[in-house]
Parts: sequence; C-alpha cells; structure tokens
Amino acid sequence: MTAREVAFLTIRDVFPFDGSPGRGAQEALEYRASKEKLDVRDRAFCTHLVFGAIKMRRTLDWYLAPYIGQRGKALPPAIAEILRLGFYELLFSAAADHAVVSQWVNAAKRHGHRGTAGLANAVFRGCLRDRPAPPQPADFENEDEYFGTLYSYPTWIVRQWRGVFGTQLEDLLKACNEPAHPAVTVNRKRQSREELQARFAGRGIATQLSALSEDSLLLESGAAVAADREENGWWLQSESSAMVVDVLNPQSGEKVVDACSGRGNKALQIAARLDDANSLLCVDRERRKIETLERRAKNEGLNLTAIAGDATVPLLPQRVDRVLIDAPCSGLGVLGRHPEARWRKHPEDGERLALTQRALLDALVPQVFDGGAIVYAVCSTDPRETTEVIDRCVRAHNVERGLIPAHLAELQTAEGDVLVPPGLHGRDGFYVARLERR
Repeated sequence: MTAREVAFLTIRDVFPFDGSPGRGAQEALEYRASKEKLDVRDRAFCTHLVFGAIKMRRTLDWYLAPYIGQRGKALPPAIAEILRLGFYELLFSAAADHAVVSQWVNAAKRHGHRGTAGLANAVFRGCLRDRPAPPQPADFENEDEYFGTLYSYPTWIVRQWRGVFGTQLEDLLKACNEPAHPAVTVNRKRQSREELQARFAGRGIATQLSALSEDSLLLESGAAVAADREENGWWLQSESSAMVVDVLNPQSGEKVVDACSGRGNKALQIAARLDDANSLLCVDRERRKIETLERRAKNEGLNLTAIAGDATVPLLPQRVDRVLIDAPCSGLGVLGRHPEARWRKHPEDGERLALTQRALLDALVPQVFDGGAIVYAVCSTDPRETTEVIDRCVRAHNVERGLIPAHLAELQTAEGDVLVPPGLHGRDGFYVARLERR
C-alpha cells in the first residue's frame, strides 16, 4: 500500500465518515503506518501529508470552493478528503504535479466511481491551470477571518490569541503549522543531561540543551529515538511540560503531591529530585493511568506512591510542602503537536474546564503548609483557564504569587506568572503560576 493511501486511511480514522468520534492523528498514523510496514522514507512522507492536510483543512476548503461549485448534492466524504490531500500536495509541497494528479484520481476511482474520478481530475487540472493565489485581506470581513483562512484556524481561536498575544499573533499562527520541536527528559537519578547527550551523540543523534527546562534535551528529529522509547533513563516529553517541575523545584525531605499525575512524565521528574521513598504522592482519577505510572516508575528505579482518586475533594492524609496541579484543560497550547485538535475544540471549553480547575485549587491549597508552594499548570492560553483562575484563587485563599526561576524571566507576565507562546521556537504553549501559602 502506498504512503498516499495510508495517509487517506489515517485521515478517515481521524474524521470517520459515519460521524463517530475519531482517533487522534498521531495514534491513527502510528497504527496505519505500522500495519502497512511503511519504511522510514514513506512514513515521513505520510506524516507530512496527514499532519499538513489536517492542519490546513480550512485553507484547503477555501481553495477548493471555486472548483467544486454550487453542487446540489454534497461531495461523498471520501472524495472530499481525497481532494484536500491532492490540493495540499499541489499547493504546499514540492511533489511532481503529474504524480499527484494520477495517484489521487486513481484513489477517487477506488473509493468512488468513474464519475468521481472524472470530477477529481477536473478539479486538479483546474488548480494546475489557474495556480490560485492565496487568500487576500480584501476577500474577508475582518483580519481575524482572513488569518483564520490563510493559516487554517477557527476564527474564535485567532480572536482569542489576538487578545492574549497581540502583535505576536501572526507569528504564532505560522509557527503552530510547523512541526513541534521534539524533546526528551532525563532521569537525573541515572545520568546528567550532558551524559545522555554524549550517549545520543555516540549513536549519531544530534541534541542541544534546553534553555527552558533543566531536565530536557532538544532533538533534531523525534524519529531518531522512536525505536528506543522503552530505554530507561529518559522519556519523550516537551520542554514546556518539563519546565513546570523547575517552577515547582521540589527539595529532598519535603512531602510533595502531584495531584493530576496522568501517565506521569512530571511525576517521574519530581521523583528523580527526591530521596525519600515516601516523599511523593501521585493522584489521578483513572486507574489505568495510575497503573501506567507505577510501571514506568519501577522501570526507571524511582520511588513514589500512586493512588486513584478525585483531587477536587480533600483526600490527603496530612499537610504537605508542595503541590503540583497539572490541571485538565482545553489544550489550546498544543495545537501544533496535535493537528486535529483545532477542529475539535469549542469556544466554551475554557469556561467549562475552569470549574474543575477552581475546584482543584480550592481543595488542595488548604492542605499545604504555611510557606509551602502550589504550582498550577495548564497547556492552555485561554485567560479563563489561566489568569482568571489564579486571580480568583489569590482572592479566595491566603496565598500570593511566588518566585519564578531566573532562567524563565523572559517568559514572565506582568502578574509574575509564566506564559510560553504556542509554536514559537517549536514549543508547546503553557501557562504556569506559582503560589505560596502565607
């Protein structure tokens, strides 16, 4: 099976034709590419097609509209996806035009009939004939609609980012359409960053030290380490995510809680900085994630206690020194890493999720010793999940904003929190606030 056919099947998994919930793009791609045993070159090409065609979905539909015309009957979903994939190659890649047209016309025949193949051929030939110009500001009612179409985002996301990031807006929109920068986190109980960097270099894997996270190495290519993901001593994790533990700064002898530990990237980081086997308690609602965390900690030789529970209600047996709340959020900061996410988010997500975020802070802040620290983190840039949640917590509890590590000073907001703009330098967008009990 060709890489193009695998790309089509992957997108069908992400956006099922029957309207059922779809898989994530990365998950679907891994499944299809492994099943068809794509080699490294075909897998890279397939990834380019899948991520590009999904991210640029709104833009591609804008280009396609004049060629499809006013049809009395909607295009079959399979043909619509084939046209998007073909247009993505013709407009956004260096592939040979004749190969693109031939392959996707044949796909339209396989997944449709002779008539749909003829339609696809006419649409592709029209694109090659006209070489359509990109969207222009004059085509739209306002700049948010223009940017949303040009860079392929829902207009409400463009509008929200404009309010948060101002003049950086267009740079962010461009950057989140580029691949996210892969990174690994080192288990400092086993080795230093420099030692891991030397080990990778010995295998021909180029890295550089992250300026954002003390535990992170940036990779030139995530594929270079994909085969070694089960190797002990490090794990794949974005540098923005790893940075959160620098803000928490857990110290030996302290009692620490990771209140929304999930599968445990940050929990493993914390455990690697502590000595006492009973120092770290991890909590998550999902038993499956707790089991994954326990298995990973054992493989890494790290000590922690993990329980399944709801951290929005008081459940700690005693007061603690530090709490990490890596709260459930809308994920608007990681749109570059998850291409389908921009089409699955909704404007009301931030307001809905803020209820849980506030409940977590209300339950956990009173369980921290005076002088102790609470670090709140979300991979979102929505003010309803970031500054508004923290400002409310400061008003409601006996806390104040605490000190942020010096190496993150350039990312500090006027309020003293950390805000990582999504996409820039290949980073995930993140918001982190450090609060201290008075």
